[in-house]
Amino acid sequence: CRGVLPGPAEAVRSHRRPVGVAAVLKQRILTALIALVVLLVVMFALPENATKAFIGLLILGGAWEWAGFLESDNRLVRFVYVGFIAVLLFAVDLALPDAALPVLIASLAWWAIALAWTFVFPTRIPMPFRWLGGVLILVPLFVALATLYTTGPEYLLFALFVVWGADVGAYFAGRRFGRVKLAPSISPGKTWEGVLGGLIVVAVVATVFASNLGLRPALIVPFSMAAAALSVVGDLTVSMFKRTAGLKDSGKLFPGHGGILDRIDSVSAAAPLFAIGVFVAGVAA
Repeated sequence: CRGVLPGPAEAVRSHRRPVGVAAVLKQRILTALIALVVLLVVMFALPENATKAFIGLLILGGAWEWAGFLESDNRLVRFVYVGFIAVLLFAVDLALPDAALPVLIASLAWWAIALAWTFVFPTRIPMPFRWLGGVLILVPLFVALATLYTTGPEYLLFALFVVWGADVGAYFAGRRFGRVKLAPSISPGKTWEGVLGGLIVVAVVATVFASNLGLRPALIVPFSMAAAALSVVGDLTVSMFKRTAGLKDSGKLFPGHGGILDRIDSVSAAAPLFAIGVFVAGVAA
């Protein structure tokens, strides 16, 4: 679903291409498994402050990559942008948990704007909006991840598995059944069939987690599917910024996957909605 696989014409041109596809898929799976192990250790074995620091560093890594969307080869610009995001993260962390809900609600307003933007793309994103976009995505993401983690690591894991389930389901359903393009001007590889396949996987994931967390599947499954649908908006939004900057991937940190932003783009939209859900449910302190 993320443009890893070649089109039918390309496959005909080269008999070696299917082997290359298999190698890339194997690399993606291996990288994902390693990342999952690291994530589980961070979430369930480290002290709370260490885990929150890890989340902050992950966000700052995303900020470094986002600065690449500013079309500047000057490393000073990147350091300035990362420093700016770091100050905002420090300030908002001091204001938590009181500031969490207002920040998360504001984030949903941003994602509504981003959704509308996907319908008019390609329109070049002005530079001020590129600077602001990183703030509106990365800072609420930190708040959402920190809120979910402090509520209970299992809630954060639930949110991540919903996004991953949507991504994996969309990837394989898109390969097998994909015909109708979702947003060809933004991400040609994505299809409506892929989105549907992702939502089916999410329904299964949500049912399993709801049963284990003592939550009501009748509420959690549609809520999770809504979050998964929003995760697609996050993916498309970051893709818009990448296309405006002339980039295919935000970075090369994860072999077969790209950079940090390529891995957290979907999470950045879904996590705030999940975090709002724990407030509404009265779970968050």
